[in-house]
Amino acid sequence: MKKILPFFFLLTQINCFAQQKDYKIIAYCTGNFETIKQYPIQKLTHIIYSFLKLQHDSLTFHNEQQKQTLQQLVELKKTFPQLKIMVSIGGWGGCAMCSELFSSDEHRKNFARSAVGLFKEYNIDGLDLDWEYPAIEGYPGHLFQASDKENFTALVKTLRSEFGNNYLLSFAAGGFIKYLEQSVDWNAVLTEVDFINLMTYDLVGGYSTVTGHHTPLKDYMPDQQSTEKCVQWLLNKNAPASKLIIGAAFYARVWEHVGADNNGLYQSGTFKQGVAYKDFETYFNDTSGYKYYWDEKAKAPFAYNESKKLFATFDDAHSIAEKTKFVRRKKLGGIMFWELIQDKPVGGLVDEIAKQLAER
Repeated sequence: MKKILPFFFLLTQINCFAQQKDYKIIAYCTGNFETIKQYPIQKLTHIIYSFLKLQHDSLTFHNEQQKQTLQQLVELKKTFPQLKIMVSIGGWGGCAMCSELFSSDEHRKNFARSAVGLFKEYNIDGLDLDWEYPAIEGYPGHLFQASDKENFTALVKTLRSEFGNNYLLSFAAGGFIKYLEQSVDWNAVLTEVDFINLMTYDLVGGYSTVTGHHTPLKDYMPDQQSTEKCVQWLLNKNAPASKLIIGAAFYARVWEHVGADNNGLYQSGTFKQGVAYKDFETYFNDTSGYKYYWDEKAKAPFAYNESKKLFATFDDAHSIAEKTKFVRRKKLGGIMFWELIQDKPVGGLVDEIAKQLAER
């Protein structure tokens, strides 16, 4: 009996490690390599370097520095063999030409071929599409049309055909119901992509004149958006849970001119600014006038400064813990976040995500 126990203990440890590795921890990141390398890369499974350039219908770099940074990130795979390095196109304000460009079969094919050429040359692991948004209004003034939905499907299928099983393919999906219902033919694309990055943040955006939680786990108000609502909508469409990656925000959104009722929550106001998580201790410190609150129904934190009439909504260690429990409970694929260099290099939210996903 004494000889058998250590074997089972070892087997259990190996099993837990294997299960832990199944969760994806995906970092979107911008910036230069000297900044990025300060972060706990060993705890990430994927880095999505954002954003590369669409030059006519080809994928390329904006400049030499961006190319150099990407090459340095790829070199990290030698030290961290679990790491995949992907690139992204688009983003908020970065997809002005997407509707027109991807309406053409020829352009879609040229884009897919250029992506594979770039991947081969620089040892990149795949592509994330961040088209905000097909078929519905995104960045003000950007073209959108009903045919975008069909063209997005065609783009995904063209990319998968060109990639085969050699490269990863994902896309950043709006975390709100209008996007889910109108932008994507889910039955057509779910089988083609490796995972979907759900942007379950900015659910109350900068154009809103009423405060609210911008990245809540749960919803309880009429027409309120949430991570849970987004995920459940997709699960009801038979989306594989393992392909769904929920989003976390490594930044706060701050409103000004906010009245004190309900400590500023769900009150009228004007968007003021974003604040990176690494600056929270300076911006929201004990002498700043902010008071911290936890909304148990939404599983989300917020802060209110009564003297300055400022309201802030964000993710923190508490809400990250709730989101990771949700990932485990729903057997989802993992967590992604925007963005890495807004975190604290040590003792930040990446560390919290890794710690929480490792727990059993």
